[in-house]
Amino acid sequence: MRNCLADLRTGQGLSQQALAERLNVTRQTVIALEKGRFDPSLPLAFRIARYFNLRIEDIFTPDDE
Repeated sequence: MRNCLADLRTGQGLSQQALAERLNVTRQTVIALEKGRFDPSLPLAFRIARYFNLRIEDIFTPDDE
């Protein structure tokens, strides 16, 4: 799964640690998400989308698209 999480995060001037704290996850989770090594759970995907005021599909896209 691909995502634009790093662009969204840096666009708001947030560090990986700051975003992790806002999402209640570890910095390592944010790193793994940004590098595409980890697909978020559905509850986490909703938290991310809610935080950035976007739809999940605006942030995450399947590799086959």
